[in-house]
Amino acid sequence: MRLRLLLAPLLVCAALSAALAGCTDEEPTGIEGKKVLRVGVKFDQPGIGQERRDGTFEGFDVDVAEYVAAALGATPEFVRITSDQRERRIRDREVDLVVASYSITPDRRREVNFAGPYIIGHQDIMVREDATDVAGVHDLRGKRLCQAGGSNSWRRVTVELGIKARLVPAATYGECVRMLQAGDLDALTTDDVILAGYALANPDAFRLVNAKFTDEKYGIGLHKDDIGGCEAVNRALTRMYQDGTAARLLARWFRPAGLKTTGHVPQFEGCS
Repeated sequence: MRLRLLLAPLLVCAALSAALAGCTDEEPTGIEGKKVLRVGVKFDQPGIGQERRDGTFEGFDVDVAEYVAAALGATPEFVRITSDQRERRIRDREVDLVVASYSITPDRRREVNFAGPYIIGHQDIMVREDATDVAGVHDLRGKRLCQAGGSNSWRRVTVELGIKARLVPAATYGECVRMLQAGDLDALTTDDVILAGYALANPDAFRLVNAKFTDEKYGIGLHKDDIGGCEAVNRALTRMYQDGTAARLLARWFRPAGLKTTGHVPQFEGCS
């Protein structure tokens, strides 16, 4: 009897230890503690996120994601993502982070969390090199303007500014660019950092109007519940600017296109 009484507490402790050990083997629900982070990036935006022929990715957003993942002690696993997939894939935890020219907006903040912004762009217009009839945003009235899926850029022109352009739908900005070059569009409007990559890739075909009419704050998207992960990403972004990495990446990807860049840390929006 005395032996059974002595063994009982030991058996309880063993059971508790096994349960706790099992808990530590579970995959974290937030990004902190993960060894591999699935990161959604664009695959057809030169200078931002573009897929190479060997299936790897390159661009400013890709480099930022690699820096952030390393700061969190993780390895990034990049996956293709389009603008209209971003919120859903974060909500469904198909990706851990989205670093994909992802402008922070009030509507999006209701669905996902945002770290950053890590860069502030400005909405601009791209036309064919020989086009002379678009010098500003109001010149888009009556023009064939690309309506890229999941993007807010066209809405800022036609809804917020009330300019009656003729919208032509496309799945991605890459498709918009091909349509513009083929003469099926008159203009493409989105952030200057995105347009700069397309213009730089084919300088004889396109030009930027330099009619900057909005500020676009790019954030890193996370699951709405992951406050701790969001704050950890913000710490990594701060370090990226402080150690000079951000200035180097900005100069590498955007200065050749003539965009002015700054090495100052943008004002963070705050995690919520």
